[in-house]
Amino acid sequence: MGKGILVFAEQEEGKVRKVTFEILSEAKKIADKKGEQLCAVCLGKDIAGLGDKFAPYGADKVYLVDHETLGQYTSDAYAKALTDLIIKEQPSIVLFGATINGKDLSAKVAARVSAGLASDCTEMKLDDSGNFCVRRPIYAGKVLADVGFQNTDIIMASIRPNVLIASEPDTSKTAEIESIIPEISADNIKVKVLEVVKASAGKVDLTEAEIIVSGGRGMKGPENYKMLDELAEVIGATVGASRAAVDAGWKDISDQVGQTGKVVSPNLYIACGISGAIQHYAGMGTSKVIVAINKDEEAPIFSKCDYGVVDDLFRIIPPLTEELKKMMAD
Repeated sequence: MGKGILVFAEQEEGKVRKVTFEILSEAKKIADKKGEQLCAVCLGKDIAGLGDKFAPYGADKVYLVDHETLGQYTSDAYAKALTDLIIKEQPSIVLFGATINGKDLSAKVAARVSAGLASDCTEMKLDDSGNFCVRRPIYAGKVLADVGFQNTDIIMASIRPNVLIASEPDTSKTAEIESIIPEISADNIKVKVLEVVKASAGKVDLTEAEIIVSGGRGMKGPENYKMLDELAEVIGATVGASRAAVDAGWKDISDQVGQTGKVVSPNLYIACGISGAIQHYAGMGTSKVIVAINKDEEAPIFSKCDYGVVDDLFRIIPPLTEELKKMMAD
């Protein structure tokens, strides 16, 4: 049985994803109870400047795995580097953010090191016996399952962004930093990144957004999303969409929220013209506050929201945006 907790610190172009700090903060509590070391591992190219980012959130040790092939995420290169580190250090628990890359990487690494893996978890803790366990939604979010691990030397879990609270950073804390040059050859890489197409500049990814405004079939067409864009700009939100809107070609698939899209947990989720079928609810049901605007009073979303407005969204959104502008200006 290994010792210590290892957190995969996901970064892109030198910016650490917020979910990393959320996981470190909660994992620190568990590590202290177990009397074990909390470590962060960051993979990338030219990442020496990230070494001091993790101690303020509880990391006792930081592994900086730096290599030319890690400049852009590929599961082949990242899995090889992380697997080698896990085999060498033998941590008892390895945690990932349940991001696109985190889900991909955790599954591949778990298979390579024969670890037990629970994905897309919303809670982690020690049970009454001191064993690590997690809680995760199943059956499209209709049931929350408490999951334990048996007969595995290494436990792995991916944690949904925004469900844990990052602690206030303590800048007085420091961590041991170990730089590693992994053994990665061309034979290890089966996939080559040819091009990276970036989303709109400054746009917060849906999975990490604190406020989301989503539109569904009730938007009636792509041109009407400008209305949601204006509302989102006022309140600092990210715009999402239901699968119906994406299938209609009104929004890009990267904006889709739901069982077949992105799973989100914002502080505030505003559903505009979305019926609230279980497939959509599976992707946003863990939102802290849900507001629904729909002219169909029988829409399923009204049985799941905290606040509901039964009215035509075209009568509600524009004046709401104007009122919020006035409030923000005061």
